[in-house]
Amino acid sequence: MFAAGVGIPILAALNAALGTRIGSPVAAAAILFTVAWLATAAVLLVHGPAPLAKAWGAPKHLFLAGLFVVFYVLSVTIIAPKFGIGNAVFFVLLGQIFCAAAIDHFGLFGAALSPLTLKRALGVATMCLGLYLARKV
Repeated sequence: MFAAGVGIPILAALNAALGTRIGSPVAAAAILFTVAWLATAAVLLVHGPAPLAKAWGAPKHLFLAGLFVVFYVLSVTIIAPKFGIGNAVFFVLLGQIFCAAAIDHFGLFGAALSPLTLKRALGVATMCLGLYLARKV
């Protein structure tokens, strides 16, 4: 997960630069998704595509995850060149911390229930303060 976290600002920087270079953040996002689809398709071929047949029986709201990915990529591709990669990722991380705490607290989307105790809330607040200080100092 650390490597995935490392990839987020790199993704943001690369795609924002591509969007600026070609003059269209939307086209840059389309290119990103094309490359991502090709890479995913290759991995799927190696692992076997049989599980795809089960996808049609899954609850349809689970497919909304793709829209969140599109929203993230378009947002960061459009905003980061103007706002800065660090600032963009800072706000992404704040959103992730708050949303993850809510998902765990309520057990949303099938997540394991992990109530937001005072101790956990202080931990979340400390993480947010740390992010703020890292950007302001």
